[in-house]
Amino acid sequence: MNQMKTMMLLAALTALFMALGYTLGGAGGAMIALVVAAGMNLFTFWNADKIVLRMHNAIEVDAQSHPDFYNMVANLARNADMPMPKVYLMDTPHPNAFATGRNPENAAVAATTGLLRMLNKDEVEGVMAHELAHVKNRDTLIMTMVATIAGAISMLANFGMFFRDRNAGIAGLLAVLVAPFAAMIVQMAISRTREFGADKGGAEISGKPMALASALAKISGQAEQIPNPVSERNPAAAQLYIVPAGVRSLFSTHPDTGDRIEALQQIAADMGQGSGGFGGTPERSQGRASALNPTGRR
Repeated sequence: MNQMKTMMLLAALTALFMALGYTLGGAGGAMIALVVAAGMNLFTFWNADKIVLRMHNAIEVDAQSHPDFYNMVANLARNADMPMPKVYLMDTPHPNAFATGRNPENAAVAATTGLLRMLNKDEVEGVMAHELAHVKNRDTLIMTMVATIAGAISMLANFGMFFRDRNAGIAGLLAVLVAPFAAMIVQMAISRTREFGADKGGAEISGKPMALASALAKISGQAEQIPNPVSERNPAAAQLYIVPAGVRSLFSTHPDTGDRIEALQQIAADMGQGSGGFGGTPERSQGRASALNPTGRR
């Protein structure tokens, strides 16, 4: 099912890319856009993880450099019965995490030092289990490819603002203005249900749904307040994160955090676990220092 969704999404984005190319350059522009889109799809398929990790200046860690964090991911991967992904850290106060890679055999998970400082050990486990669920569900390929192609559509539209043929008229102007938003709507269509699925999978992998709910409550508000230069440069990257960064309301690629927390509370109840006194809203949850030291030292 995910493979079919990937193909349909890529076809839709490629068609949008070609339509914008046609509007800006006629039949020749459409053909150029098709060639560029095909090359971009192929390149991104094989290099998805490298593109995203380089974008975030992520550094790979191992059991020697960051034993607590690395071994946590290793234990969760064993729980999920999946290959061990590469593990990365991003040195930024912005609290967030993401997964990338074309399949479970070529995957990577990454977290920021800000996230490790803000959350306790159980909460970090919940977040990383959520990211592993994305890998297991094979969401990571489509997430990365959408971010890449949507970013290209936005760049092409911005380019057209300066070099648009006057004969294109209103149609050209509409294409330039609508294309980035159309790409984001496509993101929204795939992201909201995917996040609920990863929350459920993460709860099953970690066995601690309320720890994930607590983590979401703690970082959701902070992720909007603490700057994230990557998502500011490329808004399409926001869909990669466990909580959105710098996007709100209609343009959010994620479900409402409160809805995600309520779903996790129901999962906890189904697992025979209580809420543990957790209030369930971001406003009532306070962050605290993590048991994981992002420097790798106790």
